[in-house]
Amino acid sequence: MSTPKSLELPPGVEAVTLETSRGRFAAHTVRADISAAHVLLVPGWTGSKEDFTALLPFLARAGLDATAYDQRGQYETAGAPGDDYSLDGFGADAIAVSTAVTEGGRSHVLGHSFGGLVAQHAAVTDPSAWRSLSLLCSGPGALGDSPTRPLSALVQSIGVMTLAEIRATLPPDPSVPPDIAEFLDNRFTSNTEASLKAITQLLIDAPDIIDDVAATGLPFWVGRGADDDAWPHDAQEAMAKRLDTEIHVIDHAAHSPAVENPDGLLDAWLPFLHQHSREGR
Repeated sequence: MSTPKSLELPPGVEAVTLETSRGRFAAHTVRADISAAHVLLVPGWTGSKEDFTALLPFLARAGLDATAYDQRGQYETAGAPGDDYSLDGFGADAIAVSTAVTEGGRSHVLGHSFGGLVAQHAAVTDPSAWRSLSLLCSGPGALGDSPTRPLSALVQSIGVMTLAEIRATLPPDPSVPPDIAEFLDNRFTSNTEASLKAITQLLIDAPDIIDDVAATGLPFWVGRGADDDAWPHDAQEAMAKRLDTEIHVIDHAAHSPAVENPDGLLDAWLPFLHQHSREGR
């Protein structure tokens, strides 16, 4: 998960609830004075729209409308019994959010971490919905279970322990200010259990669909923090090559460049967005 540095909404950023064909989604949005295109930002595991909030005004100043949203069952987007928590379902949600915000237009979509897997499925499901696909600190499929990232143990704990009990087992970070620490606790425990369990399982066993993604013909951008500790660096580089592009390495960042080094992320990403907005894809 990403740790925002501030919870204050920057000037021009609005907290909204989006009505879509697949239900209601909590979001943060921003509008450019003169917009060339719209950017949809998809958060990762235990993440939320707040992972991108600080980035939104920079995108607006660059002439891009932008929306970051909580995925189904995340933080302030409620889940419900019987909801579809498959990658196809999450991908359909991304399409619905983009369609609602753009009134049937197309977005650039960026997926961070697990959000990258969602964005891949959204691109394959309906390539015509997108101007481009960007993958940030993500991979070609499952992240997998490991002793340092015991995802299987978490899956087994959800439903046996409350989310508050699970959160209490995680060591606190003394460097995080109290208001941010409270937000992180609240965000984790606000997840719908079924959503968090499904997302965690998908990180263990999600399929590699990069060949299908490449076949969409969309423009692709791939980036990671220099010290990213999730998908192996060589796996991310190989994924970029399969998409006929190169990986952009963002200095002074690890797994969350949007909060760790937003200037570096924008320097690497904005030329791509501008190019494929001008081309009218």
